[in-house]
Amino acid sequence: MGVNDRTAIAIALAAASTTLTNVAYLREHDAAAALPCLSLRRPLHSLQLLLTDRGWMLGFAMETGGFVLYAAALALASIALVQSIAAGGIGVLALVSARMSGRKLDRRQTIGVSLSIVGLFALAVSLAKSSGEGTQGSTAAILVWIGATGVLALLALWVGRRVGRLPAAMGVAGGLLFSIGDFSTKLATQGGARFAFAVTLIIGYTLGTSLLQLGYQRGAALTVAGLATLITNAAPILAGTIVLKEPVPSGFLGLLRILAFGAVTAGAILLATPERQASRQDALSPRTAQPIPTGMSRPSEVRDSP
Repeated sequence: MGVNDRTAIAIALAAASTTLTNVAYLREHDAAAALPCLSLRRPLHSLQLLLTDRGWMLGFAMETGGFVLYAAALALASIALVQSIAAGGIGVLALVSARMSGRKLDRRQTIGVSLSIVGLFALAVSLAKSSGEGTQGSTAAILVWIGATGVLALLALWVGRRVGRLPAAMGVAGGLLFSIGDFSTKLATQGGARFAFAVTLIIGYTLGTSLLQLGYQRGAALTVAGLATLITNAAPILAGTIVLKEPVPSGFLGLLRILAFGAVTAGAILLATPERQASRQDALSPRTAQPIPTGMSRPSEVRDSP
């Protein structure tokens, strides 16, 4: 199989993966929002609630299928190429979220999503003349990257709690942990001793999934899952460039990549801004256990500590 054939298959797999994964995020959000309060302090109880909910299990099965397609794409192409295609899922997330909730995106969300899509498209264009061939990277540099990403996730949670933006912080931290899983997946596909990174793969995805479920009970799907999607895709591109030495374009394409990350960051900031709180009467049905429509924040009284 030629390089072009491998790249074409990888792009198709990545596109299918991101579509399936982002639809899964929305299903998980609706299911988790309808459950009793989940808590990291009661992990077994919370896990039981999730595993016995058919709606959540369907979403998780779809997410697992998306991961399998993603891993197959990584085995055929560079992490930067696969992530730049997968990152387009923020558009899928926004459109499906609006359709499922039966309402339009507000102006802030529309601008945020638009900036993100433009930035991610620019990232893909910046890879146009890149061979995508990098190195395996040094193990020490890889461990430093993974460790630093974990520390950033903890810092995001601490800051989010201090400034009253815990749902957004959970999305950011979840995205960072997912990026550890994604980066580890690429490393594991290198084979040999690198298969040991399956350990960090499992840890990253497990903790990332846990934080997203907590975030889904406290914030809107587009805010929590949207931030997670953006960071999950942008961080591994940086890892591939810095750690695995995947080629950085020069000249105009290099400048385009810098501008692309700026656009993605601006979009993330807009998506991180919480939506206007609905009144208690609008947000809750007569039974407080009723699910809240996709894209709406849960009332402030359920925003307790993890």
